[in-house]
Amino acid sequence: MGTFLHWLQHETSGLLVLCAAGIAVLLLMIIRFRVEPFIALIVSGLLIALAAGLSVEDIVGTAQKSSESLLESGFAGILGHITAIVGLGTILGSVLEASGGAQLLTRTLLRAFGERRAPLAMGLSGLVFGIPVFFDIGIFVLAPLVYAVARQGGKSILLYCLPLVAGLSMTHAFLPPHPGPVVAAGLLGVDLGWIILMGLACGLPAFAVSGLLFPLWIGKRIELPVPADMLATSDELAHENEAEGRPAPRLATVALVTGLPMVLILGATFGSITLPKGSGLLPVLTFLGNPTVALTIAVLLAFWLLGTRRGMTGKELSELTGRSLRPLGMILLVVGAGGFFGKVLAETGVGEALAGSLQATGLPLLVSAYVISSGLRIAQGSATVAIVTTGGIVAPLLHAGDHSQAQLALIAVAIAAGSIIASHVNDGGFWIISRYFGIPVKDMLKSWTVLETILSVVGFGMAALLSALLP
Repeated sequence: MGTFLHWLQHETSGLLVLCAAGIAVLLLMIIRFRVEPFIALIVSGLLIALAAGLSVEDIVGTAQKSSESLLESGFAGILGHITAIVGLGTILGSVLEASGGAQLLTRTLLRAFGERRAPLAMGLSGLVFGIPVFFDIGIFVLAPLVYAVARQGGKSILLYCLPLVAGLSMTHAFLPPHPGPVVAAGLLGVDLGWIILMGLACGLPAFAVSGLLFPLWIGKRIELPVPADMLATSDELAHENEAEGRPAPRLATVALVTGLPMVLILGATFGSITLPKGSGLLPVLTFLGNPTVALTIAVLLAFWLLGTRRGMTGKELSELTGRSLRPLGMILLVVGAGGFFGKVLAETGVGEALAGSLQATGLPLLVSAYVISSGLRIAQGSATVAIVTTGGIVAPLLHAGDHSQAQLALIAVAIAAGSIIASHVNDGGFWIISRYFGIPVKDMLKSWTVLETILSVVGFGMAALLSALLP
């Protein structure tokens, strides 16, 4: 027994078996026994730590002090980085949604591009509105406009809904303040400005292929009418706010509130690259470009420009904020548990063992990160679980090399790309799209599943290309 434990806890092969067993337990609990992912991550992390021979004090602390334990520091490390960012981003998206900003943006794009280019307008709507709002909220808000445009165009609803969901999916996977890229940045130690730059560089080409070219091809081959019970006109949607005595917001206001955080964050990133250390402007850009500060400024502007100035009371804004934050609980629990799981892998020596094994295979770290994330995504369906688990596995491997911020951002993009591949029946987003647009399961597999795979593969391909080109 002692020989076996020594092999399991100290030999490379034993540590790899321990890692594989821990991930197998994690997937078994989520897939077979339907355990909530955050509980499954905690249980599998605790089992790995105990099997690796870590002391109880190291794992959970003592009755008097536990703040330095793996359990608490694992949760606190990642949640301290992302909680404010994700919370503020969620509030910003909710204010934009409640003000009618999303509908205004989409109607403006439809008028600008015309009926023939309506799929492009829907895709751009998904891209822009997808920055501040969650994927499913974007569908809930913009679906009625898709119904109206598809009915007017008289073609398959796939031609109009797929560009929209591709835009929403791209921003959700590759750009802050969404949980996935923010978590990946926190786990890998990457500045969010670099995540934005590389996310755009990899995500926009992926969106062009999956969200514009593919829908044109599949829309001609699968004819699906607009669901009869979901027909709505854009005129009816436009009058929702007017019925409450509130005019639609101005397009410039929506653009300002949506784009300001990204501009401030990128300003800090470029400032740190181009300005000398003694520059008086650098501390200003660094402060304003801190993601929490940038999003706080945007939220306060949104409260004033889209709320108070349009007749919303303080009580209404408070209720809106409270409603928007309620769904975040489970997301943050999963992320925190994933942080603990990753810290356990690092402390047990599994990370070093895995690094040596991956180097022996000759696979670049970028490729390994994508493969691991893709496998976890396909197996259990949750993009967030795939990202936090892969990030926890990959983070210890980074110590073996000298990686620039750009290279680290590309690894984060590869993880995010793997986390969206091959969406199928174990993914909640699969069923939301099927329900809202009346797409049968077999046609979902031919359209949405393929779209997500294209988005994933092209996004990863761009990350691999840029990784080869950048120093």
